[in-house]
Amino acid sequence: MFHKIKSVVPQPDLILLVEFQNGSKKKYGVKPLMSKWEIFRDLENDILFRLVKVDIGGYGVVWNEYIDLACEELWEHGT
Repeated sequence: MFHKIKSVVPQPDLILLVEFQNGSKKKYGVKPLMSKWEIFRDLENDILFRLVKVDIGGYGVVWNEYIDLACEELWEHGT
């Protein structure tokens, strides 16, 4: 079962506020990803970070054609 995303709002300090279609809300910190995958370091650019949006269908969030996160990552590791 997928926990589809309804909305995402970028917050200070590289945090995403994610609302799921079931009404749950979670915060997800992007900083830890920067040490694991170099591509996420691009999100240190605040302009790019604020471009986050829900992908078509609500199965994840995207910044551009290279950087995205799946809904289940956000659900399982969000707080």
